[in-house]
Amino acid sequence: MITLALSKGRIFDETLPLLAAAGISVEAVQSDSRKLIVPTGDPEVRLIIVRASDVPTYVRDVLLESGVEGIYQPIDLGIARCRLCVAVPQGFDYAQAVRRGARMRVATKYVDCARQHFALKGVHVDLIKLYGSMELAPLVGLADAIVDVVSSGGTLRANRLVEVEEILAISARLIVNQASLKTQPRKIGAILQAVSEAVAERAAQAGEPS
Repeated sequence: MITLALSKGRIFDETLPLLAAAGISVEAVQSDSRKLIVPTGDPEVRLIIVRASDVPTYVRDVLLESGVEGIYQPIDLGIARCRLCVAVPQGFDYAQAVRRGARMRVATKYVDCARQHFALKGVHVDLIKLYGSMELAPLVGLADAIVDVVSSGGTLRANRLVEVEEILAISARLIVNQASLKTQPRKIGAILQAVSEAVAERAAQAGEPS
């Protein structure tokens, strides 16, 4: 049995059409459904629904924050595009704050990424790890800036924050448990090929580079 792990929300909604195009049909799942295991049109493939932060655990690998060494991520799905960026309150002099040798307070869930980013700039940072409501930190004086994943930027604007620097672009990736790939190479290889073709077709229809 091949298990696909997905989280609900934007990634789930945008992944289902790709799976369908790859020949893996999935029954409709209501947003308020409590169902955690969903059958597919392929009796050898099932879908499990987990929290976004738990997906790498079920795959037995870790991505963005814990490093990508040893991880097999063969396909960029090209969906759920967003970016990891630095944001500050409107009117904050970011250029002055990040001069070499300066020190600033940064709130983020992605502490390793933030540390590496500012280290390359020669800026000393006091990192404050938060798990939600990141935008609140600068507003109450807890931090000078935040590092967070941003999509439309609407939440930043609503809280009078501005994006001042992009750290990296992000899109959803298909990652694979390498042990499973070794034990079931034919089946997983076929799924990877089908998904890759579906992604290429979607990109071609949208006029995006493949």
